[in-house]
Amino acid sequence: MIRIGQAVKQAKERLEHCGVENAAHDAWRLLALVLRGDPLSLRLRAAEVLTDQQESAFDKFVERRARREPLQYIEGDAEFMGVRLEVNGSVLIPRQDTETLCLEALRLLKAGDRVLDIGTGSGAIAVALKHGCSGAAVTAVDISADALTVAKKNAEGCGTEIEFLKSDCFGALGGRRFDMIVSNPPYLNDAEMKTLMPEVCCEPEGALYGGTDGLDYYRRICREAPQHLSPGGRLLFEIGWQQKDAVSDLMRQFVGEPYALKDLSGNWRVVCAEWRGTAEGGKKD
Repeated sequence: MIRIGQAVKQAKERLEHCGVENAAHDAWRLLALVLRGDPLSLRLRAAEVLTDQQESAFDKFVERRARREPLQYIEGDAEFMGVRLEVNGSVLIPRQDTETLCLEALRLLKAGDRVLDIGTGSGAIAVALKHGCSGAAVTAVDISADALTVAKKNAEGCGTEIEFLKSDCFGALGGRRFDMIVSNPPYLNDAEMKTLMPEVCCEPEGALYGGTDGLDYYRRICREAPQHLSPGGRLLFEIGWQQKDAVSDLMRQFVGEPYALKDLSGNWRVVCAEWRGTAEGGKKD
């Protein structure tokens, strides 16, 4: 038998030994998951004794975190744009940085717009856009069937009606056109993939790796987007903090004159451009 305070102390020490940052915070969160309580209120119950079953469940969660599995995967959800979304090892964990992309898209969206989210993963962007502009028609695609299963659950859980399709970028869309295309594509390069934290290595590689220079998906989407954008439609990307110039050049070449936005940390995070072309896909002079 062990008391709550002692159990958390031991868990904290073990997680610290394994290199986990904010070990105390994570230990309290994991115990709250077992006891189905609030981490702050549990601190007032430090002298309470855990049952054998509770202690065993806590130990299992701590073991997973000690192996550097992300806390969000253990808890089974993550917060994004004010809602909680289911996450597991099939999808990238939504980051606050991506909210910059969503906020800009929502600023531009209007009822009746047709929106395409490429590489939807957990459905975070698609759900946020539909939730924020209910009159928009949102389609979300991903090459991973497992990711789409998660995304569909999240859309249903948030009461949002979204069309989900299994597609490699535009592959399954035929000649369909959209007023807005958004994407947070894989954008890590070879060097960055070698320096990932252990937690990030638990996330699907296909959602992270963007080719040797990290730009493979930007090139493909920029080349193909004109065939799927309505005249005056917009393409919005999340980017890595060092990719503004390279992605802007691609946008300028294939779509239109771009502009870029910084995230709350002051890093370049979003590049956008309006398609200055015709319904036939040709770019205006």
